[in-house]
Amino acid sequence: MAITTHDTETDVQDRAILVSLVTDKIKRTGIDPELSLQELVQLAETAGVEVLDVLRQNKETPDVRWFIGKGKVEELRMAADALGANTAIFDQELSGAQVRNLEEALDLKIIDRTQLILDIFAGRAKTREGIIQVELAQLSYLLPRLSGQGKNLSRLGGGIGTRGPGESKLETDRRHIRDRITELKRQLDEVVKTRELHRERRRKAGAVQVALVGYTNAGKSTLLKQLTDADVYIENQLFATLDPTSRVLELAGGKEVVLTDTVGFIQNLPHDLVASFRATLEEVNEANLVLHVVDASSPMREEQMEVVHSILQDLGAAGTPQIVLFNKIDLCQPEQLEMLPTGKGYLKISAFNPEDLTRITEIIADELAGDTLNFRIPGDRGDISSLLYRVGEVLETTYDENDVLYNVRLNKEDYDKWSYKLAEFVDQQ
Repeated sequence: MAITTHDTETDVQDRAILVSLVTDKIKRTGIDPELSLQELVQLAETAGVEVLDVLRQNKETPDVRWFIGKGKVEELRMAADALGANTAIFDQELSGAQVRNLEEALDLKIIDRTQLILDIFAGRAKTREGIIQVELAQLSYLLPRLSGQGKNLSRLGGGIGTRGPGESKLETDRRHIRDRITELKRQLDEVVKTRELHRERRRKAGAVQVALVGYTNAGKSTLLKQLTDADVYIENQLFATLDPTSRVLELAGGKEVVLTDTVGFIQNLPHDLVASFRATLEEVNEANLVLHVVDASSPMREEQMEVVHSILQDLGAAGTPQIVLFNKIDLCQPEQLEMLPTGKGYLKISAFNPEDLTRITEIIADELAGDTLNFRIPGDRGDISSLLYRVGEVLETTYDENDVLYNVRLNKEDYDKWSYKLAEFVDQQ
């Protein structure tokens, strides 16, 4: 069901024509324009837009004034009149001047891909941190484009491009917007400090962290819910959940890990959004293991995986041990399944299959498992005994006079991390 936006006088729904310009530069990048356009349709529908038509143009370079050619502008105007469109959404980013020129020529609301994604995020943010991050990204994007936002701000009916900071903030001058950006950055710094304190507590407690990452709508939130009974919002749409959620997952042998669902990725994720959400995204850097969830049924699977790899590399998390979970195999054709990689580090699953969920916990345990070590712990050192249970898998426990003997499977990374506490208790016998 399409979503409508509300005004005091009338209910107005965005009825849009999508526009894609394929330049020589885009062709050189190897990005498939048709797949990108399909994704733009999904983004528009996620934002509650009724998509009426799609216009395409091939051009060596964008037109400085109109972005698309003048003839295509006229074609777009005629199509909008014929179909009753009130919005045009472009698959690439526009300058403020281009937005202004197109609005004057077409009398339509002009939205580009970046603004559309920011608008979706504005509707999804629920926590204080998420709301601050989205508003900061929106204002950073809009500041250099204020001269092109006149009609968008005055147009009745709300809709995409008007959610988030709101009309009153965007009509103020640049100085006031810069002041607001400065204030948001200050608030975000405070939130980041709090997040770092939580991270430090988890480190000191020896918590083992596993991060779910992946392209938006790959099924990460569903997987978190199925594995941990987490109460999280799940919907078959892009960016259904925005704020990261962490839950405890119990593995075989009783060992517990912290499983965190991160914000979904997308190609051409707006730079301002990445910058604003960096503190949240860097949760991935704290992980001992990354579960890369992939929609195996998507025709854009390879491109989506490449986007995730690229963002992980930018975050400095490319070297973290990773398992690729090819999700939604119940939606795949046999030929799609045959094309999926197999072997160590890959697993084909459906998040709704209990057997697959068990296999996931087993492969996590195997990946996190390490060498078997013996520890002799004095009976009065309960703190060290508790640490062994948190960071390793206790295989056997025996008692010898005043000591407790533990046989523990512990990976090298965790042992190195806690060797300053554990080394003196290693039993060499």
